[in-house]
Amino acid sequence: MEWYSLQVFRTVATERSFSRAADKLFRTQPAVSLAIQRLEAELGERLIDRTGKDLILTDSGRLVLDYARRFDNMRAEMDNALAELRDNSAGRLTVGANESTTLYLLPHIAAYRRLYPRVHVEVRRSFSSKIPSQIVDGDLELGVISYDPRDPRVTATVIYNDHLAFVVSPRHRLAARKTVSIRDLGMETFIAHNVVSPYRDVVLRAFEQHKVSLNMDVEMPTVETIRKLVQADEGVAFLPRMCVEKEIERRVLCEVQVKELKVARQIRLVYPGRRGLSHAARAFLEVVQRDRVKP
Repeated sequence: MEWYSLQVFRTVATERSFSRAADKLFRTQPAVSLAIQRLEAELGERLIDRTGKDLILTDSGRLVLDYARRFDNMRAEMDNALAELRDNSAGRLTVGANESTTLYLLPHIAAYRRLYPRVHVEVRRSFSSKIPSQIVDGDLELGVISYDPRDPRVTATVIYNDHLAFVVSPRHRLAARKTVSIRDLGMETFIAHNVVSPYRDVVLRAFEQHKVSLNMDVEMPTVETIRKLVQADEGVAFLPRMCVEKEIERRVLCEVQVKELKVARQIRLVYPGRRGLSHAARAFLEVVQRDRVKP
């Protein structure tokens, strides 16, 4: 059923005249009559009683008129909703990120919310390794990862430059040191993250290369639990600098440079390379590109 036919019928029923409806719709009277005939044929019901002098709706006509008015209201609501989406004053923004990369989103989300407070923002917890494929498959529109996806089907833009920080408790024997050698760490108990990542592999290879034991006697599922154990002097850890920035400032954790192990982390916002973005996602990308931290 065409929207136009319902609009013509609603106008004829409201005006109680084919000629007045034609004038209002800027159509000829025969065109209006033909539209009504097609609608009646499609519905299999007579909508207008044409036997008398006055235009009278049949029972079916009154029923269809009620629905035509509802459809007209829904069309107006749809047009308004689309206009809001175009103006980024409504809509939904979904971003995939893991526990640590979510932190890099916070300042951008705050800036975005100030500009577009009516957009619903959802950060969906995802495995970093799966985010590029989720974007390609259409399950996510945007994602945040800490590695180069090397996939021509997605586009990546760097939004933050970070590094892995070696952190210890203020009570630890190395807390007062500015730098240490990787060989000084052979007897330490490392609190490790049990999620596989490229940075975990970098650390493992560095210890193997220098023939130093890496004692990962404790593995935890979250950065928060690792941080708390290190603060309690139960071990040491390599963590993203941004995840422990406040603790280092407050001196509840100490960062010590490891001379042989300097690992940069580039945080990237990734999105489809060959598929258009929604209005909300496009606006978020503009905010990120404007406010991203420079190297």
